[in-house]
Amino acid sequence: MKRILPDESATGDLGRDLAAALTADASVPGQGAVIYLHGSLGAGKTSLARALLRALGETGPVRSPTYTLMEPYEVAGLTVWHMDLYRLGDPEELEFLGIRELDTASAVMLVEWPENGAGLLPSADLSIRLTHLQQGREAVVEASGSRGEALMKGLSVSG
Repeated sequence: MKRILPDESATGDLGRDLAAALTADASVPGQGAVIYLHGSLGAGKTSLARALLRALGETGPVRSPTYTLMEPYEVAGLTVWHMDLYRLGDPEELEFLGIRELDTASAVMLVEWPENGAGLLPSADLSIRLTHLQQGREAVVEASGSRGEALMKGLSVSG
């Protein structure tokens, strides 16, 4: 699925749509997802994550976890782990963060720069690639597995 994002507001709309898709099935509370956010510096990965977290109900600051690598949030009955692996020198550094102990079955993982954690990250249910256009951005969303397909259907309905 492709979506043109002419401005930051449209990126916010995609984040809100994704939040709605994550919480759409109330019969499966706490169902997690792994979402990879790809794109160059300034492509809108953190803006998308911030919009998603705001739509889920986060009222505190949502900053890029570039220096902390991972920030946890408890919102809408979900644990959301926002990760930014830009500064990761080696995927093995994820071991120090306790990556293997994270409950990915019931939590949402938003992972910026997932290629830097290759081999230790769980597989993505959704991969979102943000690229710059002459005006705005383009988001290409790809699903993997049944959870990713369910999220993609939610995005298709709302977007």
